[in-house]
Amino acid sequence: MFQTDTVRADVAEPTRRGALRLLAVGFAAATATMISARTARARIFTGFIEGTAVGGYDAVAYHTQGQAVPGDPAITLEHEGATWRFASADNRALFEANPDAYAPEYGGHCAWATAQGYLAQGDPEIWRIFDGRLFLNATQGVNRRWLRDVDGFIMQADANWPSLK
Repeated sequence: MFQTDTVRADVAEPTRRGALRLLAVGFAAATATMISARTARARIFTGFIEGTAVGGYDAVAYHTQGQAVPGDPAITLEHEGATWRFASADNRALFEANPDAYAPEYGGHCAWATAQGYLAQGDPEIWRIFDGRLFLNATQGVNRRWLRDVDGFIMQADANWPSLK
């Protein structure tokens, strides 16, 4: 006896389950990508100028000129979900070639606050470079506290940062 119009449940059901699994995996991957992009944006402090890192200052100039130099809104680069401004095309090229060498630690958040276990805005005009790393702090008072034990605060901030971002 032939059953030509009957679908066997044991064959059809795994195919449906497989399709549902593929949809679920695709949804999970898309969600993870969106969360990852949102997390990257949250990692970089952009509170002074919406979407702009380091309050619009040139992250490279801290290292090469030893001062806080405002970046030019016409000379920018997108990195980790934020817009970075530069005073020159040369500085932009340096940053593009090695952003980790020039970007402020802790995404430009206050280094002292990060050491304390929370995130706070870093002020691009209150900064220090230690061992080639750029650190921003929120206020002059916080910066004075930071300077009392720079090595200890960096060690603590480095330990805290992964769980804060």
